[in-house]
Amino acid sequence: MANRTDKGKFWPWLILGFVSIGILLGYWTVRSAISLPVHESNDFMQKYQLADIHFNRIQEQQERFDARYRAAIEGMVRSDFVPKHLKRTNVKVWELQPTNTLTIRVTTHEGQGVDDANVSVLLTRPFTQKEDQKFVNLKGSGGAYLLSNLRPGKPGRYLLYVRIQVGDAVGFIEREAYLKPARK
Repeated sequence: MANRTDKGKFWPWLILGFVSIGILLGYWTVRSAISLPVHESNDFMQKYQLADIHFNRIQEQQERFDARYRAAIEGMVRSDFVPKHLKRTNVKVWELQPTNTLTIRVTTHEGQGVDDANVSVLLTRPFTQKEDQKFVNLKGSGGAYLLSNLRPGKPGRYLLYVRIQVGDAVGFIEREAYLKPARK
């Protein structure tokens, strides 16, 4: 009888290795996907699924708001800063400061201040929710709602969403702003 040796029969171990690497990569993919939340749109200060479902109602509320009231953000200045990656033209660029004091002014078309508005503000960075700053039920007098503790973190692009509700009318303001890098 010939002497049997198991030399050269490494293929079962190779198959087992590939299967175990596949299982480990699958586990890593699922774990990474679960640990990083889905970054949803903040348009209209609600999840995009709800905004899609109630879009007609949101538009009607915005039309009622525009017919009765005016809203403006004061305390932000236009900037000449244009990021290198910005490919869009005709974009109004607003400047953020490391510490900002903003005033949201809500008035009627006649110029009367609206004191019973429910004003909420969200400062967020695109594509992430880690640094979101949300302020709800701002207190105001004479139609001026003061936001004094707005502190953007890192330099870069930010989106400022304002939601103003007065009765059955809801108005939205969206502003794109940039915090310049610190000069050395």
